[in-house]
Amino acid sequence: MMKNTWEKVFEYASSPLHGTLSRKLREGVSIQVNEGKVYSKAVLFLGEEFVRITEDEDDQKVNTYYNWEMITSIRTCSKND
Repeated sequence: MMKNTWEKVFEYASSPLHGTLSRKLREGVSIQVNEGKVYSKAVLFLGEEFVRITEDEDDQKVNTYYNWEMITSIRTCSKND
């Protein structure tokens, strides 16, 4: 399992959210898990057995859960400097 590698990728793309165990995507960075939806303004929670990605969509909080063992790819995107 590549959990340690995926954790590093998520940590690179985000920063800690003060006072919580969650992480917020860095400004200008977006991520895509398993060639699925691209998240650009999301909050991540890196649990022991799952990853939760929370985003605001149409005045609702939408949570998407990923099993660490089922993650096969993560794409990060950011602007050139």
